[in-house]
Amino acid sequence: MKLSTRGRYGTRMLLDLALQHDRPVALKDIAQRQQISLPYLERLIAPLIAGGIIRSARGVRGGVWLAQPPEQIKLSTVIQLLEGSVAPVECVNDPATCSRSELCVTRDIWTKIKRAINEVLESTTLQDLVEEQKRKERHEQVTYYI
Repeated sequence: MKLSTRGRYGTRMLLDLALQHDRPVALKDIAQRQQISLPYLERLIAPLIAGGIIRSARGVRGGVWLAQPPEQIKLSTVIQLLEGSVAPVECVNDPATCSRSELCVTRDIWTKIKRAINEVLESTTLQDLVEEQKRKERHEQVTYYI
């Protein structure tokens, strides 16, 4: 499976929000920090709001923020909302798309790949990304001063 920019940029946007500590953040600020076009970020908002991941408010003090604590937001949910299935081939999700599905050994491999991807995404939360980001930033600061 190859993630599109929807999944990659959406995850980066959510990480940025998680690092901002539950306050409304202007999309233009996220776009600048993450080097993602504002119109593209605007297109990612709707499925994340519909999925209960973020909230938004218009106006001077408006912006977007996480609707749940970062430790409750699994990457599996985010990727499902933005990308759909992580199956590398259609027959994994819908065996009826191929008459060979029941006897196909390669389909078994694609199913294992989907399962492995799902396990990683299901076991990773936005909080895990926050902690890893902070760890990398600390490491970079230490390396820079040495």
